[in-house]
Amino acid sequence: MKQNLIPAIIQDNKTNEILMLGYMNKEALDKTRKTGCVYFWSRSRKKLWLKGETSGNKLQVQQIFFDCDKDALLIKCQLMGKNACHTGQKSCFHVKL
Repeated sequence: MKQNLIPAIIQDNKTNEILMLGYMNKEALDKTRKTGCVYFWSRSRKKLWLKGETSGNKLQVQQIFFDCDKDALLIKCQLMGKNACHTGQKSCFHVKL
């Protein structure tokens, strides 16, 4: 984990669509596992945040996987709302290159 942060890829459990990417520290991962809702570490605000706390678009954890090097997470979730992205899109990955 670089700077004690690990990238966490969020995937829709039913459609397998990639919804977003966030970063977790140990506290965020522990709280995610304990509550079943996704928490991230905000790199800009330097604090823990519950995804969907203000928007209502929470992410309910179904499964968590490490990658083979144990330096990234894949979190399969049920989206408890319409959109995972703060722009109003379902996925943060909606801009084509």
